[in-house]
Amino acid sequence: MAEVSTGSTGATTGGGWTFAIRSYSDIARLWVRASLSYRTSFALMTVSGFLITGLDFVGLWLMFSHLTNLGGFSLIEIALLYGASSVGLRIADLLIGSVEQIGRHIRTGRLDQMLTKPVPLLVQVCADQFALRRFGQISQAVIVFTWGCFAVDWTPSRVLVAVLMVVSSGVIFFGLFVAFSCVQFWTTDSTEFANAFTYGGNTITQYPLSIYPAELTKGLTFLLPIAFVNWYPCLYLLGRDDPFDLPPWLQFCSPIAAAVVLGVAMLTWHHGVRHYTSTGS
Repeated sequence: MAEVSTGSTGATTGGGWTFAIRSYSDIARLWVRASLSYRTSFALMTVSGFLITGLDFVGLWLMFSHLTNLGGFSLIEIALLYGASSVGLRIADLLIGSVEQIGRHIRTGRLDQMLTKPVPLLVQVCADQFALRRFGQISQAVIVFTWGCFAVDWTPSRVLVAVLMVVSSGVIFFGLFVAFSCVQFWTTDSTEFANAFTYGGNTITQYPLSIYPAELTKGLTFLLPIAFVNWYPCLYLLGRDDPFDLPPWLQFCSPIAAAVVLGVAMLTWHHGVRHYTSTGS
């Protein structure tokens, strides 16, 4: 299967976006209904997700029982960084985290079946096994982020930057999920490779980048722009100067970084699908 139709690759224009969103909603709704058929299991999984992800921040809180600051940031300021990054990751994970399973779809031949359906392939892959229970993880991130917001002296411009930060964070992680999962078109099994950049990127940005070498921060700015998930907009929200003396206008570039990452992700996706040759099964 050297070539596929435009609809299968996920290209959508005009009314196609409406169809794609409606198709995603329909598929996700089926999975939600399936998960709610076992309400006790759903409740336990949701609560356990909340508690397990919450242990990350508990570890930070325990660390501050012996510290007054980390990289010049207080606990509540780190909560802002942690929350902004985690909210973006968890929303992206909820909506399109299943794209990581594309290697399994390739190995089992299910991707070939998806290509024959009149729904964009990316929509099918992302909506597959939609897990509503991940709202527990999102809730934990939102709670920490809300507390971190008390460290900000709010103005209209900072409200706008905060909103753009959360949206851009989700889009950047969306792009990273898709782009690095596309490696599986050639390797068929490299989910851990993708996780190193998605969940690994989230782990890095939960801490102030001031604790890392300047070379790493510059790499996360100009090569893999994870620093725009939360670091630069949070510097503006907290009224801080960049500890690495990078240009202050970077604090407003999260939407640009998100657009670039999303564009690269879509190009990578279309390239992978065009060169997909089927399992032969």
